[in-house]
Amino acid sequence: MSIQLLLDHSGLVRSEPVGNTDEGRPRVYLHAGQIYAAAVSTEIVTILGSCVSICLFDAARGIGGLNHFMLPSDSLTPSPRYLRHATNMLLEQLEALGARRSRLEAKLFGGAAVLKIGNPVDLGSRNVDAARARLEQERIPIIEECVGGDRGRKLTFITSDGTSRIKQV
Repeated sequence: MSIQLLLDHSGLVRSEPVGNTDEGRPRVYLHAGQIYAAAVSTEIVTILGSCVSICLFDAARGIGGLNHFMLPSDSLTPSPRYLRHATNMLLEQLEALGARRSRLEAKLFGGAAVLKIGNPVDLGSRNVDAARARLEQERIPIIEECVGGDRGRKLTFITSDGTSRIKQV
């Protein structure tokens, strides 16, 4: 299935490049509940609070992408706001671009405790735990993570080689 068909089926609006980096690669800003994957070196920027981003890349093919999901629970309606759907959609897009699941590596970011509302286990921690479990289920190794705490993060991720930069906000 092509990426466009996946996007059409999911109701997603694909983020478009917002410019270029100094190195000439496209730069994309990803909002909560969105996914982006690319077979060309692309810089993806997103802001995370209690949300989590799973960054996946196949360094051998230079293909990568990330999701920015909001909730660990599930929904009957496919939506990238939820971990299961966001991860399924990202995996499908990466494979459609030519990545091999067996070569994928993961980086995990976000999950801050910014919304403590009477629950001893905050939403950010639940998102992180669910993401780790999902990646373990998929047998995709997590090679880096920066999760938890009580401050948000600005994430910059390069799709071709998995380079990541984190700045607390």
